[in-house]
Amino acid sequence: MDTPETDTQETEAQEAAPSPAARPPVGEADVAAGLAEVKAGIVQAAEDCGRDPAGVHLVAVSKTVPAETILPALEAGQRLFGENYVQESKAKWPALKARYPDVELHLVGPLQSNKAREAVELFDVIHSLDRLSLAAALAKEIARTGRTPKLLIQVNTGEEPQKGGVAPDQVDALLAECRDTHGLAIQGLMCVPPVEDPPSAHFALLARIAERHNLPILSMGMSADYPAAIQLGATHVRVGTAIFGARARKD
Repeated sequence: MDTPETDTQETEAQEAAPSPAARPPVGEADVAAGLAEVKAGIVQAAEDCGRDPAGVHLVAVSKTVPAETILPALEAGQRLFGENYVQESKAKWPALKARYPDVELHLVGPLQSNKAREAVELFDVIHSLDRLSLAAALAKEIARTGRTPKLLIQVNTGEEPQKGGVAPDQVDALLAECRDTHGLAIQGLMCVPPVEDPPSAHFALLARIAERHNLPILSMGMSADYPAAIQLGATHVRVGTAIFGARARKD
């Protein structure tokens, strides 16, 4: 049974932390300046912990951001982008990718099994595999299309009932089923820590699980906490607010 897409608001709240008022709203923010600031922050965080900055990839999260507001980031050379919604992505990214064919598009939000076909056709990386029904749907569409997006398992490190992701103690079983039953090549793990928790313990837990299974990709860290994620091994950080500006809160 599919899980509802209920963790989006929490993700948005965490992306906006700690001070949403400090950022102009989407459409008014200086995107190129925000992008440059985040890239400099990534370099600094990596160097501070003795890592090569080239090993940390920035996924610019452009969910709810209009295509014209994404263009400054593309013009500045950014090529990895994250989206939460399949339908929104279908509406704006084909035209953008026609102009910038080297874009790598990441689905960072929850995915319903009935959207697996569209997701496999559009996205290059899917961060939110968290159940067997979705694994089966993705395997079917990968076989049908021949496209092989990279797949990450989303781990609900805080075991929050309203949030997508598999519990930490169930990762081993899901990973084995994905590989052995559905023939899926899992490349890494993703998490969104609870808003109220210090994130480092959650990042460390995700890193330990990835190391145990020799998974190369760790997708963790957002606008408010990506330096801590880099310190604990993140290979991909997902930053939106610090680049595109504060999003309007949903009621």
